[in-house]
Amino acid sequence: MKTKIIKIGNSKGKKLDKSILEKHNSSEEVELISEKEHIVIIAIEEPRKNWSEAFKKMYEEGDDKLLMDDVFEDEEFEEWS
Repeated sequence: MKTKIIKIGNSKGKKLDKSILEKHNSSEEVELISEKEHIVIIAIEEPRKNWSEAFKKMYEEGDDKLLMDDVFEDEEFEEWS
């Protein structure tokens, strides 16, 4: 895709189309890399994307159990008071 660099305040830049960001599952943040003769823009996926669906599936399949007790048998709470 051929595009123009535009003036943005005292800088120059390129506005990215919303459709391009959505296609690559990117939020409002991208990684910009300068390599020899190229400028590379890498989409950064939204952090924790689809976690709620994954947790729901884990619950439905009974796979959301603690792997270890939340309190150790030899733990003494008096030390913390």
